[in-house]
Amino acid sequence: MTQLLIRFILIVACSASGYFIAFKYTDFPLSLFGFLAGFLVAIFVIQLEQAIRKVTLRVIFGGVIGTLTGLVIAFLFAYGLSFVSILEKQDLFPWIYMLLTCILGYLGLVLGSKKSEEVSFSFFGSPKAFRAGDYRILDTSVIIDGRIADICDTGFMEGNLIVPRFVLDELQHIADSSDSMKRSRGRRGLDILNRMQKSAGMNIEVVDQDFPKIKGVDGKLVALAKKMGGKIITNDFNLNKVAELQGIRILNVNELANALKPVVLPGEMMTVKIIKEGKEPGQGVAYLDDGTMVIVDNAVKRQGETVEVLVTSVLQTTAGRMIFSEIKEVNQDRGSFGAGSH
Repeated sequence: MTQLLIRFILIVACSASGYFIAFKYTDFPLSLFGFLAGFLVAIFVIQLEQAIRKVTLRVIFGGVIGTLTGLVIAFLFAYGLSFVSILEKQDLFPWIYMLLTCILGYLGLVLGSKKSEEVSFSFFGSPKAFRAGDYRILDTSVIIDGRIADICDTGFMEGNLIVPRFVLDELQHIADSSDSMKRSRGRRGLDILNRMQKSAGMNIEVVDQDFPKIKGVDGKLVALAKKMGGKIITNDFNLNKVAELQGIRILNVNELANALKPVVLPGEMMTVKIIKEGKEPGQGVAYLDDGTMVIVDNAVKRQGETVEVLVTSVLQTTAGRMIFSEIKEVNQDRGSFGAGSH
């Protein structure tokens, strides 16, 4: 509400200023053009403010430094040329100076804002956040997955996350796909990024660094991580292996999820609901709340029922954790049979 009020005041002030400035030089009907000009200036400033809001402070600082450097170089060039052209055509000097100012100022702005991503400025945040090795680069798959946003919301992850421009381009390409499934995945990824930008303590930085000679997003991610000395956050098994072979640190969301699953030991009891038939004869399959698969022996006839089972073994795989168990009643029957046989 406060922001809308400030914008309204800006529009009124610019429009009134434009009207009274024009009124100094012309009569009432034509002075309305000044009112319109002031209104358009206010709208332009508001649009510019919204565009700047999406740019990181480091990029803005780099652009300002680059622009000032370009203007200083333009002034020195023009100052030197003023002595060369002192004999004739002095009227060309202002135009030459304007040309140099525009060209070098523009080049300084563009180069300063682009190259600022490669320089660390400790006063834009904690110095630790920008040290080599502290860059965490997001993969396309982990953005679409969405669990990284939940981790950020909990406050366990803070600081700066890097999103390469080529990852954004891939997300946009997926979101524009003719396939409805891919299109929804791409749009989900873009929504996840917007959500993460609003997360407290997180800063999403878009890096324009590209590697045209490398084909494939995975290869570019590895090259960028090498150049920045950073880590890749992913849930892609193949990217995980390729990056590790090249000495790149990987933060795998799947491994984090497995590490946070509750520890289940053989001999413990648990209550599960048999969902479907297993691969082996007589087996039933159940799932815990976190998605862990529970294989239950001799439970194929108990589908749809909630039963108490005894854990017999736990198998940890790269895809997740599997729990093998048997129905409590079966185990009790075996115990009773064993006792009677002595």
